Amino acid sequence: MPLITLSTDFGWDDPYVGIMKGVILGINPGVRLVDLTHTLSHHQLLEAAFILNTAYPYFPFGTIHLTVVDPGVGGERRLIAVQGEDSVWVGPDNGLFTLVLKNRPEAETVLLTNTNFFRKTVSSTFHGRDILAPVAAHLSLGIPLATMGPKITDPVLLPGLDPKVNKNEIIGRVLWADNFGNLITNISQKTLSPFLSGSSLNIIIGSHNTMTEIHQTYSQGPPDGFMALIGSSGYLEIASNLGNAAEKVGFQSGMEVKVRVINN
Repeated sequence: MPLITLSTDFGWDDPYVGIMKGVILGINPGVRLVDLTHTLSHHQLLEAAFILNTAYPYFPFGTIHLTVVDPGVGGERRLIAVQGEDSVWVGPDNGLFTLVLKNRPEAETVLLTNTNFFRKTVSSTFHGRDILAPVAAHLSLGIPLATMGPKITDPVLLPGLDPKVNKNEIIGRVLWADNFGNLITNISQKTLSPFLSGSSLNIIIGSHNTMTEIHQTYSQGPPDGFMALIGSSGYLEIASNLGNAAEKVGFQSGMEVKVRVINN
């Protein structure tokens, strides 16, 4: 059975998510729908791109990932679908799929221009309902991606998703604060590993620069104090044991985090 995940910044207080599901089920009543998240930070494309890239490997082959974080809705930005070897992504062409495209060089991207797969009436303020949801639903019926529009080779790619690595320093960003206040950075375990062998570290975020150790679990950190660890997504996290690191640092999406080697 086909599977569509839904990710948006709509939240749960309004009917927008339910309406999109209604549109999808009206086209394909047999599709399975999974709510990945609807509490993405409003308009924060770096965060959304990061979360999408860390989540999709856990879904079955052929899953369609429908994502709507669309501050440019109704403007000149394009709508696209991306076909990889194992998944399809549908959403606005505003950088949401930057990491997906980077990690899937075989992927093909098409513009969504075939109005036969849109709702008959298209609102300029709700393309998630009128274009993206219907396209995802038709794709779940097995309609080929190429039917949706022409292939393109210039999808929008966001800067700032990769850390800067120098001889003795990594400069990264916090891209996401989860519901526990854990700050997930764009510094992967692979990037960090060469800095760990025989070195002491100084991890700096905001005015806090006392973290010198990479822990294995949250419980190893001092109660209500800062700590660093590699989280389940494989990236460096700044956390607070039994506390909320995001509140402590005054989290803002994209804020800088540095990892410095202080001796070798």
